[in-house]
Amino acid sequence: MVSVVNEKQSRQAAIPFRDRLAEPLSKQSIRVLQVNLGRRCNLACTHCHVEAGPKRTEELQPEICQQLIQIIQQFPQLQTLDLTGGAPEMNYGFRPLVEAARQQGMEVIVRSNLTIFFEPGFEDLPAYFAQQQVRVVASLPCYLQSNVDRQRGAGVYDDSIRAIQQLNAVGYGREPNLVLDLVYNPTLPTDENFSLTADQQQLQGDYKAYLDEHFGIQFNNLFTITNLPIGRTKQYLQRQQLHDAYVDFLAAHYNAATVPQLMCRNELSIDYLGNVYDCDFNQMEGIPARLADGEPLTVSKLLALQNLDVIHEVQTAKYCYGCTAGCGSSCGGALL
Repeated sequence: MVSVVNEKQSRQAAIPFRDRLAEPLSKQSIRVLQVNLGRRCNLACTHCHVEAGPKRTEELQPEICQQLIQIIQQFPQLQTLDLTGGAPEMNYGFRPLVEAARQQGMEVIVRSNLTIFFEPGFEDLPAYFAQQQVRVVASLPCYLQSNVDRQRGAGVYDDSIRAIQQLNAVGYGREPNLVLDLVYNPTLPTDENFSLTADQQQLQGDYKAYLDEHFGIQFNNLFTITNLPIGRTKQYLQRQQLHDAYVDFLAAHYNAATVPQLMCRNELSIDYLGNVYDCDFNQMEGIPARLADGEPLTVSKLLALQNLDVIHEVQTAKYCYGCTAGCGSSCGGALL
């Protein structure tokens, strides 16, 4: 069902996100280390908040990679290493970080666009993922070809299906230690008839039925993720003169029940230069995590302090309404 916000609701809703909170958004003990390995990617998707693409060259620096391995080895409180990009597999440090984390018994997530499997030099990725028991979280913004190719480029749907079939062939979606999750992103709006992200459980059933019937594909979970107004999504909304109205729509559907589950509360997001953020979205908007005295945080500072739990308050912005609207949204899908 489409939800629409009238002008009066929009004016009331468009207050700073921090002012909607009952108390400042506090950081909890860090359990997740999310690393954006760089902007290099074989695709240039229309909804990409990272603005990644084939012409981008930014990637993880070797000295930062070594510092991250030190953090992985020195802080047993870390449970998950979450690798993203760009196409994380294309950027420096991907395999060393995977292997360092697996040696420590950590869960490793790779956020894959799937089509990377067919680029020269990356054909062994399905087997490598299975060997390392990496959890694959793969972008498939719809189970229908037309919607996927519109968002991600002609031919991407067919390549994605072939890639998932390769993952199924090595055990993903079938064996308990080889987890394959898919990610749904809504299409970008063309007018002010905005809608909240579809119900995750219902859409997961639709995905599973369609992909099994047509391709014999199996996967574990579907994650529904709201398009936040940053990166290429922000640029698109601004071109369509929809940005402010979209932010107001998200704000009007703020759900306080999502706040305790927000991913920013127990994770650190690291960029390719070693800067630390509360989440990947703040990273893309250049809003660093800060110590109590206001100093921006870096990986080298974490190592010097010998403490990951040094952030007291999460930095917020209006796009945080995207994570708290309706059932909420995170890198792990709906929050409620």
